[in-house]
Amino acid sequence: MDFLASRKEKEYLIAMMEMSIKSLLPQIQSWLEEDDLTRNFHYTRSLPTHAVRLQLKVKSPLILVGTGYLAATFMALGSDNHFSFLNEYEGKKLEAGTIIEFPETMPFNLAVTGERLALNLVQHASSIATWTEKHVVKAKPKDIKILDTRKTTPGLRTLEKYAVRMGGGFNHRLGQSDTWMIKDNHKTSLGGLSGALKFFKDQGVFYNNIVVEIHSLEELGEAITLGCSHVMLDNFSPELVKEAVKIKKSGMTFEVSGGLNLASMEHYLLEGVDALSMGSITYSAPRVDLSLKFKTL
Repeated sequence: MDFLASRKEKEYLIAMMEMSIKSLLPQIQSWLEEDDLTRNFHYTRSLPTHAVRLQLKVKSPLILVGTGYLAATFMALGSDNHFSFLNEYEGKKLEAGTIIEFPETMPFNLAVTGERLALNLVQHASSIATWTEKHVVKAKPKDIKILDTRKTTPGLRTLEKYAVRMGGGFNHRLGQSDTWMIKDNHKTSLGGLSGALKFFKDQGVFYNNIVVEIHSLEELGEAITLGCSHVMLDNFSPELVKEAVKIKKSGMTFEVSGGLNLASMEHYLLEGVDALSMGSITYSAPRVDLSLKFKTL
């Protein structure tokens, strides 16, 4: 019975993995079309189809993320491989010199066509996850969460925000309507903080929180008076943050944002701060080093 149970569980996990990978196929297909392979029919038709075995080579320490995107790339090209073995590597810390050998072979024409896109996606996600973790480790002693922002690459937001979570960070919001956020342009155009707050409350979405972007101690005082629970202290100096937490009310969350990076964040690891939101973890992550090689059988 134990064997049957473990086999069924494995089959379930493989089925779930395949379902999630298939959900990526339309986007993967659009990226493959960027290579414009249909324009040179002779080239694509003449590629050899002999079997090769893939090797993913890790050349720098990293957290490996995005293997589902790698699998989806080759599946979009027609591969019938399951790629389920990649589950054990997803989210793992790997040292330079690690070689992951794919157990199933693949036709050369599929491997060479999908190689660059698959590698680009895994490298991008792994870079963000690895970079995010460095920030998370630094903030952990103070129990301060690291959040991403909407400063993501168009078309890659899902991948980038997934990579942040795999690096131990948290997603601020996936889209504008996940959580209402009152920014300076809202306040300018909707009648100040009180007018903007009324606008978002009138949206009639019962469970949406409202986060208020705050630019001064005076504005923070107004937000507290208006009953705002979640505030983002934008471009506050460490000294101003220390003053702000003095008037923080019970049940409030304080997020600090504005040009933060791995070097400057340590000045904001202060009592009373709940989170740091940092666009740099997605748009400034140093590139990890990976390569995808073929072995002819």
